[in-house]
Amino acid sequence: MSCPWYSICPSRRFEREGRIDRSWKRGYCRTMDNWRNCQRYQLEEKGIPHPDNLLPDGKIDESIRE
Repeated sequence: MSCPWYSICPSRRFEREGRIDRSWKRGYCRTMDNWRNCQRYQLEEKGIPHPDNLLPDGKIDESIRE
């Protein structure tokens, strides 16, 4: 089971484009225990806006600006 936001998450697109490592997907996106720890998931669930370049661990990656 993947995160309910997985299909529209910018992190997924960045991973496909090779802009971030696949380890983010393995570490956060694929199992419920992990994606509930994702900062992006938590903010989405609360309806709180956040930048596309926010990584699952809550850090902003300035190198992946749009």
